[in-house]
Amino acid sequence: MIARTVRRTGRTARTVRTGGLVAVAAAVALSLAAVSAHAATSTGGAHHAAVSAAAAKKSAPERTQKLPDGSTAEIYRLGEQSYRAKIVNRGSVLATLDTNGQDAGLDDNDMFIVLTLDGEVHAWMGGGHQGPGTFKVAGGWTVKVTKFGELRYRAQIIGHDGVAATIETKDRHDVGLDANGVYIVLSNGGVLSAHE
Repeated sequence: MIARTVRRTGRTARTVRTGGLVAVAAAVALSLAAVSAHAATSTGGAHHAAVSAAAAKKSAPERTQKLPDGSTAEIYRLGEQSYRAKIVNRGSVLATLDTNGQDAGLDDNDMFIVLTLDGEVHAWMGGGHQGPGTFKVAGGWTVKVTKFGELRYRAQIIGHDGVAATIETKDRHDVGLDANGVYIVLSNGGVLSAHE
């Protein structure tokens, strides 16, 4: 019925030709889209290479700092108040500290290191006190160290007005703190050291 209607109006040839032209136009459009997509991908590759170069530049330390034991701290800025310090000796990374919204600390074989939220590294040798116990430390602070689990210690930093701060080892990691220019480290073995 439809074929007869089309034949009567004489549109059969035109409809096939028009349909063929539409199909060719669609194929051309798809080909052009594919070429554009390939070009965009190629451009994206160049952009990706530029991003990779920028990422490689970011992977270089912002600065380095010699530490008291002869090793080097490589300091990386990760973001707003977010820093990482890699402790490197003879090309080997011995330890890594990250500030995750708070200062970080490390007891590295009696060398104590604090990495502050603003990316400053403070390091000193010795001066450790084995907790639990209460200790007078640099800056006039009193620090009360208590044990509350396996490799879990808590230090209350006490000033003239009472407890000013509390730090706790967690996940078997040492912790550190900048207490108004006095740097304090508490190890997961309960060793406490402070330095001005």
